[in-house]
Amino acid sequence: MIKTIEAVIDENGQIRLLESINLPAARRALVTILEEEPATSIAETALLSESALAEDWNKPEEDAAWSHLQRAQ
Repeated sequence: MIKTIEAVIDENGQIRLLESINLPAARRALVTILEEEPATSIAETALLSESALAEDWNKPEEDAAWSHLQRAQ
């Protein structure tokens, strides 16, 4: 399996993945360092607001409102 995952490397060389992954065992990885600054403001804002928005998202009336977009099972 080859998968690309966005990450941020701080000035001390610590790597922080921007999404979680589950692997069956330890794997090798290659790191490519880009010249651009990380665009954390959007991802960070989304992560910080997730729990507040989840209160509304997880209501039964929200499920009903969006049910027409869900696949038939």
